Amino acid sequence: MSEMARMKFYCDEDRCIECFACSVGCAEAHELPTGIARRKVITIDEGKEGLEYSLSIACMHCTDAPCEKVCPVDCFYIREDGIVLHDKEKCIGCAYCLYACPFGAPQFPRDGAFGTKGVMDKCTMCAGGPLETNSHEERELYGQNRIAEGKVPLCASVCATNALLVGDSEKVSEIFRTRVLSRGHDHNSRTMKM
Repeated sequence: MSEMARMKFYCDEDRCIECFACSVGCAEAHELPTGIARRKVITIDEGKEGLEYSLSIACMHCTDAPCEKVCPVDCFYIREDGIVLHDKEKCIGCAYCLYACPFGAPQFPRDGAFGTKGVMDKCTMCAGGPLETNSHEERELYGQNRIAEGKVPLCASVCATNALLVGDSEKVSEIFRTRVLSRGHDHNSRTMKM
């Protein structure tokens, strides 16, 4: 029996043009409240000629997810395909996941009563949540479930330069390897420029 594909994101920084389509598209498609950004575009070495590049980041759906390890109420679960999801009805807003996540993926509304953080939100890779697939309740709490419809996550579908790769980790790696080889230089050449 073959192992199920593990879904992963990868942003090719040589292609990202910092257009924010992924971030805006995600927020609109999932009707996210102000202050919640499941996907962010960041620029590294901004203003440094030859060194500046941008990345689109969100939950990386880690194989050994630190958020899942630290959650005291076990609201996280990892699907067979590797997508890391959470149950908003179990979340107590403790923010342990935020401190454990190296990507800053967990988001918390800033307007919780009595200074509480409120229930955590994060990228679902457009795979919904623990409620009935494509139900009104799932859509309200987790946004579109494009994976169940056989579609790629919205952020990747709107990326004009195909910088944002998503899918089976082996296929994503293969695409990226092909791109690096076609560029005719080592992918880490940026760090060697002075």
